[in-house]
Amino acid sequence: MAFLSSSSPTMQKGIFVSVPVLVLSVSFAAAVIFLLSSSLSSCSCPSSVSSPNDVGVAATALRGSGGDVRLEERISPRREDIEWVRDLIRSNGLHMQKNELRKGINPRTRDQQLADLLQYKGISHYEGEEANNHTALPCPGELLVEQHHSNYGEPWAGGRDVFEFLAESSNLKPNSRVLEIGCGTLRVGLHFIRYLSPSNFHCLEKDELSLMAALRYELPSQGLLHKRPLIVRGDDMEFSKFGSDTTYDLIYASAVFLHMPDKLVWTGLERLVEKLKPYDGRIFVSHNVKFCSRLGGDECAKKLASLGLEYLGKQTHDSLLFNHYEIWFGFRKIKP
Repeated sequence: MAFLSSSSPTMQKGIFVSVPVLVLSVSFAAAVIFLLSSSLSSCSCPSSVSSPNDVGVAATALRGSGGDVRLEERISPRREDIEWVRDLIRSNGLHMQKNELRKGINPRTRDQQLADLLQYKGISHYEGEEANNHTALPCPGELLVEQHHSNYGEPWAGGRDVFEFLAESSNLKPNSRVLEIGCGTLRVGLHFIRYLSPSNFHCLEKDELSLMAALRYELPSQGLLHKRPLIVRGDDMEFSKFGSDTTYDLIYASAVFLHMPDKLVWTGLERLVEKLKPYDGRIFVSHNVKFCSRLGGDECAKKLASLGLEYLGKQTHDSLLFNHYEIWFGFRKIKP
């Protein structure tokens, strides 16, 4: 007890002196940090965002119509990007023999995968009372094995080519608004939905099976449900469900007008003029414009002018992954 209670005058004095000094030192340091942080937060210094050449994004933030702020992404790959992946393939010793991939360890065709799903409900699955309690959005087996990816006259990957061409030809930004006439199973639309701000992609589609594939498989599996695209079923070129005041930076139809009567196509164009943003907005139609050329002579240009449209010419774009090009015809509103 004597040892614990006894202390020399020197020790008492040291304790008495050091505590105030310590308190003052901490208080001074806190004040300095506060002043520094305040000055930094109010600084109008330039941001430290890397250049587009380094990271592939523009250095300006864009605010979408829904309050979505993000950096604008580059749309098409550069030559440096293609050389990079080629070098990576070579450095890993990867070779394609006769353009054929070796089968996997458990190869299954789509038909075999579908049979497995129907017979076994998958590889691992619940039984009995729990069998139907663990899937929030049950999807038909035909969609799970992606049979709809073979419904087109070209590879599914071609959808990316179309997106890049249209987006760059129209100078799209994430806050732009796009309407596709006949989006099918979203082979092209997925890329627009991913790039655009939420709710800025609209589509008119008549085919029920295509809509099922788009809504029950593609959007959920690609993690795009939060983008809330407006997809409407219809086959009469009626656009009232998209809102009377809605206008678009880009309206496009990929091989859709080929399957419509000319009269319906012209009816649709007449309705679309009011929904196209003046002068900078674009309408693109792929493959051909026989609905126009069948009129003969200068009649097509006259009829377009009567609707307030002018023809901008024909453009083509190549595919990144396979030997293919596609033809597009462009239109815009006539300047007064």
